[in-house]
Amino acid sequence: MSVKQTHMGFVLAGLLLGIFTAAIDNTIVATAMGTIVADLGGLDKFVWVTSAYLVTEMAGMPIFGKLSDMYGRKRFFVLGILLFLAGSVLCGTAHNIIELSVYRAIQGIGGGAMMPIAFTILFDIIPPEKRGAMGGMFGAVFGASSLIGPLLGAYITDHIHWRWIFYINVPIGLVALVLLLVFYKESLEHSKQRIDWWGAATLVGAVVCLMFALELGGQEFAWDSSVILSLFAGAAVLTAVFLYAETKAAEPIVSFSMFRKRLFAASTIIGLFYGAAFITFAMYIPIFVQGVRGGSATNSGLILLPMTLASVAAAQIGGFASTKTSYRNIMLVSAVILIAGTWLLSTIDPGTSQTALTLFMIVAGLGVGFSFSVLGMSGIHDFDMRQRGSASSTMSFVRSLGMTVGLTVFGIMQRNLLKGKLEEVFGGAGGPGGQTMGNTRELLSPERRASIPKEVMDHIVSALSSSISTMFLWALVPAVLALVFVPYMGNSRLVIPGKPEKKAS
Repeated sequence: MSVKQTHMGFVLAGLLLGIFTAAIDNTIVATAMGTIVADLGGLDKFVWVTSAYLVTEMAGMPIFGKLSDMYGRKRFFVLGILLFLAGSVLCGTAHNIIELSVYRAIQGIGGGAMMPIAFTILFDIIPPEKRGAMGGMFGAVFGASSLIGPLLGAYITDHIHWRWIFYINVPIGLVALVLLLVFYKESLEHSKQRIDWWGAATLVGAVVCLMFALELGGQEFAWDSSVILSLFAGAAVLTAVFLYAETKAAEPIVSFSMFRKRLFAASTIIGLFYGAAFITFAMYIPIFVQGVRGGSATNSGLILLPMTLASVAAAQIGGFASTKTSYRNIMLVSAVILIAGTWLLSTIDPGTSQTALTLFMIVAGLGVGFSFSVLGMSGIHDFDMRQRGSASSTMSFVRSLGMTVGLTVFGIMQRNLLKGKLEEVFGGAGGPGGQTMGNTRELLSPERRASIPKEVMDHIVSALSSSISTMFLWALVPAVLALVFVPYMGNSRLVIPGKPEKKAS
């Protein structure tokens, strides 16, 4: 697919802006949730605001990826932007938490189309010799958006209004839309194929059941309650039906034949484990800073900047290095650094200095950053233009699933560890005055902290610090599992015309 060189920069700018707005949305909203609930009410339903977006985004990724292979990238990327912007405007006008959740679902559908298709368009239009650099740039934007989100969300909420965390998407998205409409000319002919409706329906249903079970279990309902058990059973049944339907479909949403390619299978599994480990850094380091050190929401977001810069640098290095050596070699270095950074973070306590914490975050950021560019390229390395959309969206889906499940599992772990530590100190009530203190964000708000005596607060801070550091220690499990699968990537590297490709061993 050819794009005029004079137009290439505009197309890339549009893709980068699209990725940034879709990727940043979850973390920017998470920071503002306390204020949103205080304004709209619905404390018992706020979980739907996050889960509605995640469910529709994750379910939409493989579906839109397949459709883009069948009918073209541009129309579905543009559709994604339009849906995302419409959802953003509606979110800013929500009058209650139910409305906001519905509008977030519309946003999620748009995000599910934008992110995987953007990476696929990159490989369609960029010459092989430049893909390493461009892949590094796209990976850097994705990594930075995941870490800048909490800071930007806190700033907008504190100094403007929470509704602007949604409205801010509009001017950025419109610029991306105009750039793609005007400068991206898609020349490839696409043949019409049958849509796998059974696969799409069962995939969406399975994801919905799994997400709601993980989001509601242990909080809204007990894990052994009939509601949660029914949701898990529904997810299992629908997954089984989906797997069967994909073996019978003429054009399946997720082609199992892709997983016969070792590089794709290994890259996808590694992405799953990286997502599970990485999300703990982005979400719990700010909690450590705000809860243990007593910083503000804005400061807790700002503390992530060293990790952001390190991940951006590593994404760029990984993109360039992919033209010099195999994806496997780069990811071996990345996984070792990730393990080291995760272990260093597991040693933090109330006495950890700011310098040490910054160093630990830089190491962790470097470890994660390589994956943003390298896995995106390795995952679609063995596929032609007709299959790249499906491959890219499947990888994005699996990585998002890893992040969601990881955040849920490690969040439950941290909450239980904190509750157990507090019960050891204060007795079975779980906290002073007989109040439960498992809700970290509520417990460590400035108003709540000011009302707690210093000697009591010291015990709470110690318990919170211990729960987070122990959770980071458990995060070594997915980090080590990622390293275990790296050797299976083989010796393939980014192909440059005129140079022989190294085949997988």
